[in-house]
Amino acid sequence: MFEYFPGNYVWNLSVVATLNSGGLIDEVDRACRPIKELAAQGSDVGTAEFMAAWAAVAEDLATQAAADEAAGNTRTAGQKYQRATNYLAQAERMQSAKSPDRKAFYQRLLDLQQKVFDLIDPATTRVSIPFEGSLLPAYFTKAAVDGPAPVIILWNGLDSTKEHMYAAGFAHEMAARGIHTLMVDCPGSGEALRFLGLTSRVETEDWAAACVDYLLTRDDVVAGKIGLAGWSLGGYYAPRAAAFEKRLALAVAWGANHDWGAVQKRRLEREGENPVPHYWDHVLWVWGEDDLDTFIKKAEAVNLDGVVEQITVPFLICHGENDRQIPLQYAHRSYEQAVNSPNRELRIFTPAEGGAEHIGLDHLAHVQSYIADWIAKEFA
Repeated sequence: MFEYFPGNYVWNLSVVATLNSGGLIDEVDRACRPIKELAAQGSDVGTAEFMAAWAAVAEDLATQAAADEAAGNTRTAGQKYQRATNYLAQAERMQSAKSPDRKAFYQRLLDLQQKVFDLIDPATTRVSIPFEGSLLPAYFTKAAVDGPAPVIILWNGLDSTKEHMYAAGFAHEMAARGIHTLMVDCPGSGEALRFLGLTSRVETEDWAAACVDYLLTRDDVVAGKIGLAGWSLGGYYAPRAAAFEKRLALAVAWGANHDWGAVQKRRLEREGENPVPHYWDHVLWVWGEDDLDTFIKKAEAVNLDGVVEQITVPFLICHGENDRQIPLQYAHRSYEQAVNSPNRELRIFTPAEGGAEHIGLDHLAHVQSYIADWIAKEFA
């Protein structure tokens, strides 16, 4: 994996994810250079400075984009707004849950993301999914096909948002294969957490049902071809949902998070890498808990033993051989237990080919193309 900040895995992960989601190396370098020395002090120190440095580059881009927009250069403007959104999304992800400016930064990137859709991507629209008296904010990217088409629901993980999913380009890969994509801020992520106060839970089939209910109201969706993919912690969320929400036609674990509760105990012992700074504050925020002991006990149930056996649809498990967050053994465990899937597949990505890090962030295009091809074949 490209390591701009030697020895600082968490900060490097943001850099690599940004570059593999449409960021430009010159702009990323300008954002990182002022904070290079801070990185040596660990992942938690300097995250406010990280936000300031990256936001400065993003706002410069947004200013340029506004000038391009006024001049009628809509494609150029849209591209700059998208890069600005990408940079803000990655920097906001790094902030403490207690940061007083976090909501304001997130609202700013939401506003810029909408400019992108308005200017250069009318196929993507903002939608709201009714959920238990509230809603799940989402983006729907429509494939350019005549009549109804299959759809893949994409869920994020512990610290990503639907804006990260959009920037990754997966929805456009699916659209090129004639498949719609619904990118959702699940409880515990994105707007659902920041603005609506919806926290995560073990029973992910609850919000899977809400997503399917919503999609069945649309006349552009094939009712029998609704699939679900989840990356990172979504590698628990998606298989769990597919085991119990039987209207789903296929499932993808984009990172095999088979026993996330055990991973938390490893992190208490400082084994493995954390995905974000201020880690324990972040997980308590996501799961709606006030103390660490209660959370650790609750996390024991975030486990797919006895669950993946109940998956009765095609099931793809993708994992990086060098994933420093989630042990490779969990990918094998999910595969070995999914005995009732009519077509289960385990794909391990190696350092030699790329995609060997967590959810393939070191070579994201390679991994997501493989997943997109698998989904297209299954729907076909």
